[in-house]
Amino acid sequence: MSFDAGSDALLRQLRRVLHPLDALPMGEGANAPLMRAWFGIEHFREAAVLIGLVPRGDGWKVLLTLRNGDLRHHGGQVAFPGGARDPDDIDAIAVALRETREELDIPSALIHPLGTLDPLATVSGFRVTPIIAWLDQDYVAKPDPREVADAFEVSFDALRDPANLGQVEMQMGEDVRHVLEYRLPPSVSPHRIWGASAMMLDDLRQRLE
Repeated sequence: MSFDAGSDALLRQLRRVLHPLDALPMGEGANAPLMRAWFGIEHFREAAVLIGLVPRGDGWKVLLTLRNGDLRHHGGQVAFPGGARDPDDIDAIAVALRETREELDIPSALIHPLGTLDPLATVSGFRVTPIIAWLDQDYVAKPDPREVADAFEVSFDALRDPANLGQVEMQMGEDVRHVLEYRLPPSVSPHRIWGASAMMLDDLRQRLE
């Protein structure tokens, strides 16, 4: 697939600022000590997500999902396709590709990994490695309703604009914590993007700056 000059420049920049695919980042994630202190998590289970960028005529989009509200972890929240590592997964890249295929029926041949962000520890006890990739624009998402209630695309430019980022206060026990969220109109995103997904997107935004 050919790209215009602007798209080529973005792909080159992404490869420069991301961890390379042959040197996946180690460690539990910079926020792991906070997750331990706040929630008493002793061990983080390995997981990965796919942050898929889609080239469209009006600019790059990011593929997101709305999780089924009945799921045990992060039910009803916006997330990237992904999940826990299975014994047969050789690495985080394999996890992200498998989970995207299982959740959205997108074949791995249409997914082109570029690199990774730093791992992120979550309140649900996972160490998540975000895999950044570009998706063939002809992909068709077919959500598995057992896991995914909706699949949608959001403007990458909107997600890169710091003016669209804010914080929401959440009561956690006796403490109040501030959690990142995007403040986007329904015409840009039909669902609220906040928490771990917003943190990953903000990490990517800061790297590109």
